[in-house]
Amino acid sequence: MKADNTIARRLKIIEGQVRGLRDMIEKGTYCIDVITQSSAVKQGLSNVEDMILQEHLSTCVVKQIQSGSAKKAVGEILKVYKLKRK
Repeated sequence: MKADNTIARRLKIIEGQVRGLRDMIEKGTYCIDVITQSSAVKQGLSNVEDMILQEHLSTCVVKQIQSGSAKKAVGEILKVYKLKRK
């Protein structure tokens, strides 16, 4: 995966945010502040998913289609689409 460094860096940021979120809970931080931080974590994970999906579509799926595995590629795309809708 070409974007490994960027994804790894973003995951480290999210990891820090989650630790901060845990600390906020342990310290009894005001609920709205906790929800704000939680929302930032969810958005960060969503952005990482988008990056991974973009990389997958532009490399793995293209290779699958070129090698005659279009049915498998379409199945994977539909699976991810359904996951993202939840």
